Amino acid sequence: METSIKMLDERTDKATKQMLQKVVERKRKFDAFTFRHFLVIWLTIFSAFIYLFVLYKTLVIPYSYSFAAMFSAFLDQTYNLYALVFIFGLYGLMNLLKEKKDKAEQEYHALRCEIIDKSKDLWKQEDAWKNRHLVFEMMKKNYDINLYHENK
Repeated sequence: METSIKMLDERTDKATKQMLQKVVERKRKFDAFTFRHFLVIWLTIFSAFIYLFVLYKTLVIPYSYSFAAMFSAFLDQTYNLYALVFIFGLYGLMNLLKEKKDKAEQEYHALRCEIIDKSKDLWKQEDAWKNRHLVFEMMKKNYDINLYHENK
């Protein structure tokens, strides 16, 4: 469990601390998938740009007089198949990571909204209810998790 969550006082019970820990874990999972998705997007774009540039320099310029000659030269070079498989593989990975990122975001947002909805039950005591903003501020400051409102 995170040290800042462990150090919450007695106004926050163990179950609430566990829920806060889970929302932190889901936020980290979502952030990791967001970073990977962003990285693969740029890797795909960069790879496709380099490949198209190489195709232009090695095929279009020398064989621009005939499409048949250009196509024949394209098929003669085996690295074209490997490059296309690599780029389409990156594109598929990009789509897969997008789906995983969206799923992680839904899980994170659902748990965050559940904490917001159940805040009256989680901080039942009067002094705990009055001081819950300290927990919310700690979560916002340390983990960038907004527990004040359900909107993203």
